[in-house]
Amino acid sequence: MKTLNLILAESALEIVPREIVDHPSVKRWAERRGKDPDKVLLDISYHYAAMRGLLNWDRRGRPDIVYISLLNVLGSPLNKEGLLQVYVHTLNDFVITLDPEIKLPRNYLRFLGLVEQLFDIGKVPPKGKWLMKLEKKTLKNLLEELNPSKTIFLTEKGRKTKADKLGSMITKEDNPLVVIGGFQKGEFKEENMKLADEKISLYKRALDAWVVAGIVVHEVGRALEIV
Repeated sequence: MKTLNLILAESALEIVPREIVDHPSVKRWAERRGKDPDKVLLDISYHYAAMRGLLNWDRRGRPDIVYISLLNVLGSPLNKEGLLQVYVHTLNDFVITLDPEIKLPRNYLRFLGLVEQLFDIGKVPPKGKWLMKLEKKTLKNLLEELNPSKTIFLTEKGRKTKADKLGSMITKEDNPLVVIGGFQKGEFKEENMKLADEKISLYKRALDAWVVAGIVVHEVGRALEIV
């Protein structure tokens, strides 16, 4: 294995949609942060009342899932050894590519501000070498670009597999890709699930994305005898 490509897919990460920008809860949150309502990230913790009328509202507005997952994997020994490349694919088909050397803020509100800037400008920082860049791209498009030797989806519907076996499986591949759901409820869209070469389940019940991501990078690191 040269590098593990890890994708948080269909992530609940988006700017507040037009249909609720005038909702009082959105306007209050934007004013509190000194921003325009159409420039802030949708967050169910603050916009629950506004979101209830949105399509698929219960799979949206969870930037914390992405934040905690990224802190987990970017701080891993696997990433520190230069063996990890992370992408965030969103429910609305945007893809964020992260420089493995990026140091995310340890404060959640600062992270929100960073991603809001990314959605506004397209890259962070705005000048010089980017540490995060944003592109309009489907999950299928991204996989076609990466051309993985094997694409593994982590899903409750997958074949039950021990974590250490998954680690060994991944490291035997030349260009492996692992896809983890960046949403809080449900399953991958059918058209995305069809992209999997193999579907794996690590546990009998649903696990948070950051837990799954942590298991994957740890077991790959262990299989490579990094940890």
